[in-house]
Amino acid sequence: MSKMLRFPELALGSLEQDVLEVLWREGPLAPKAVHQQVAPGSRITVNTVSSALKRLYEKGLLSREKVSHSYVYAAAVARGELQRQLIGAIASRFSDEDSSGLLAAFVDVAQAEGEETLRALEALIAARLSGGDE
Repeated sequence: MSKMLRFPELALGSLEQDVLEVLWREGPLAPKAVHQQVAPGSRITVNTVSSALKRLYEKGLLSREKVSHSYVYAAAVARGELQRQLIGAIASRFSDEDSSGLLAAFVDVAQAEGEETLRALEALIAARLSGGDE
């Protein structure tokens, strides 16, 4: 079993990930509404969800607006942009003059997802090489 390295500044807890998913899907919400989406029938409290929202706000991943006595939170970064930032942070942390190891690791991850993912990656690369965005 391989050992997973943790980078605290990049790490998102399970609840934080769930909160982001809800805000990406639903748009701006108050803590109570987020709680209803991520923790229906669970032992997670509204206060716990509020803490996760605050942490994500402090990490710059959410924006918030004061409405009445509470905040309404919204995703401040799109899913794709967050993915680019996380991959970029890892890449820069482990970069060296030869990026072949990083590229090989990325292809290995795509391969683990299956042939369809490898084909999609191949299409993205071909589009970029021909001057397209996607």
